[in-house]
Amino acid sequence: MSVVKMDVIEKLDEEDREKIAYFANLLMQQTKYRRLKKEVEERRQEIKQGEILTHSEIWDSMNV
Repeated sequence: MSVVKMDVIEKLDEEDREKIAYFANLLMQQTKYRRLKKEVEERRQEIKQGEILTHSEIWDSMNV
């Protein structure tokens, strides 16, 4: 989000910020965002279990 848009949101009162948050939540529940949300949730679980990649593993997988 651009700085200008963030400035506008910061100037809104609490009730209007809650409205924006509500509609943003509705958008995130749409099909096109479900895959991303699911992936984020899966990664959180992997991180909690200590299943993380090291910096070198990431670069090695890219053959760099």
